[in-house]
Amino acid sequence: MNKEFMAAIDQIVESKGIDRAKLYEAIVQSIEAACKKHYGNLGEGKQIIKVNINEKTGVVKVFSTREVVDDLEVENKILQIGLTDAREITKNTSIGDMVDVEITPKDFGRIAAKNAKNVVLNKIKEAERQMVYDKYIKSVGDIVRGDLSRQDKNGYIVQLEFAEASLPMTEAIINESFTGNAYGDRKKAFYVLDVKDFNQNEQKGVKVKWEPQIVVSRTRPELVKKLFEKEVVEIHDGTVEIKNVAREAGSRTKIAVYSNNPNVDPVGSCVGERGYRINSVVEELNGEKIDVVQWSEDLIEFIKKALSPADVIDVIIGEKDTREGTKKNAIVVVPDDVLSLAIGIKGQNVRLAAKLTGCWLDIKSASSMKPVVPEIAPDIEEDIDIEIKENIAEDIDMEIKENIAEDIDMEIKENIAEEIDMEKTYVNEINTY
Repeated sequence: MNKEFMAAIDQIVESKGIDRAKLYEAIVQSIEAACKKHYGNLGEGKQIIKVNINEKTGVVKVFSTREVVDDLEVENKILQIGLTDAREITKNTSIGDMVDVEITPKDFGRIAAKNAKNVVLNKIKEAERQMVYDKYIKSVGDIVRGDLSRQDKNGYIVQLEFAEASLPMTEAIINESFTGNAYGDRKKAFYVLDVKDFNQNEQKGVKVKWEPQIVVSRTRPELVKKLFEKEVVEIHDGTVEIKNVAREAGSRTKIAVYSNNPNVDPVGSCVGERGYRINSVVEELNGEKIDVVQWSEDLIEFIKKALSPADVIDVIIGEKDTREGTKKNAIVVVPDDVLSLAIGIKGQNVRLAAKLTGCWLDIKSASSMKPVVPEIAPDIEEDIDIEIKENIAEDIDMEIKENIAEDIDMEIKENIAEEIDMEKTYVNEINTY
């Protein structure tokens, strides 16, 4: 190695933020490993090898640590050194001491430089990985921005500001276009799922293949939540809370919001003046439809709002046994003319409303909920009609008979009264004579 090489190392140290002491330590360890491999069979593998690098000149020297013994007792020149020779190296040395004897091979500088170069390259990779990890580990659960760079077998590669990220196929919106976006040169938002610590894996002896350390998503509901947090001041400062998000990425999202301040309309805050705020999020998601509904502790009221834009007549809450256990369910009654609107295309509206409320929903039309009156068969109806007529006839006959009886009874009483009057008249006439 030479001064130019050392200067290049210094420049790398400064530009990559690599710890100088650790870098030199790694270079020394690499050269020592090369020497041990070269001298490994000498001294029965007990030879101690040391490497020294002059950080200014780049000169590398290799030393073998040997035990000082009496000149006449040297048995292994690889592991031992006579006292006379030892004192030429260190004047005050004594028998039993350990002395470092230089054994630098000729042209060793070239070998050392090659090893040093490999170490430096590896350290640069480690430093870059660490920089990426330190910078983006804090972004897990948050938004980063980037451009779609290219496609690979697992998905897409996204170019971020300081690193590349992986967008797996399962986290990408099908047929999403990353061109012609309304923000001009503004980069797309991605939700950070994970940041891998490859350096830690290598320290554990796990061989690391190249791949982006950062894993991002475009499909998660959390992406919508974070976009609203950054777009709506009232959410950012805690006045308005996002209670839940139900999403079918690329198509439609429902978001439930609640205001901690009775004077602040949570839905209006998210929509913004002339829809500016919500339109910003919609544009970010390439036109994905977003329904903002007001959250309520009253489940019935919440379900009604969650099924927006459909009107709801009534909600009947119950329970349903599922594989996950007992779950709340609700029969939702809607006007006949909005049944399809409440269910949505391919059931999307009711499906998202169910996710948002955490309640299984069964949509019913108003007409289907009316009580059913069974029709009477014609022959039965005829029999009933005859029976009714007969009963009426009987009632009329009885009434006539009762009236006749009353008339007869009245006539008899009148005749008897007349006879009594005539009898009284006859008696009076006799008495007169």
